[in-house]
Amino acid sequence: MAIRQKNVIQGKMKGSAVSQERTTVSVRDLQVDLDEPTERGGTNTGLTPTETAISALIGCTNVVGHRCAKLHGVEVQAMEIDVVYDLDRTGVMLQSEVKVPFKRIELNVRLKTTASDEAVDKMRTDLARFCAISVLFRAAGTEIVEKWDIDRS
Repeated sequence: MAIRQKNVIQGKMKGSAVSQERTTVSVRDLQVDLDEPTERGGTNTGLTPTETAISALIGCTNVVGHRCAKLHGVEVQAMEIDVVYDLDRTGVMLQSEVKVPFKRIELNVRLKTTASDEAVDKMRTDLARFCAISVLFRAAGTEIVEKWDIDRS
């Protein structure tokens, strides 16, 4: 009998302040450090909170991208995701309130596949619709520009 997953879940995480710049976050049986670089007073042991948000977009693009690919019959032979983003840091520096801190995110996806343009387009459309982190950024007012490089060699 297959296990039916819940549609809505309640997540729980815990953060412990190791210092002003470093936080240890616990979730499930995992721990990860969020930290600032040394030039900003941190110890450079983990991603910054804003880098963590962008890394979540990369991870979600990968996971949901593969699910969408499978749905549309796109064999993913390889996928690489790079992001370039514009972040207005005046908010986190307490200089002024910023309504949209991430102004623009360029999401560059290199996909190696033999699938047709039509199948890849369906995958891309669904990815934009279903990647929770992408949806979150767009709803916050961030412009996400997707650039896809399809390798069929």
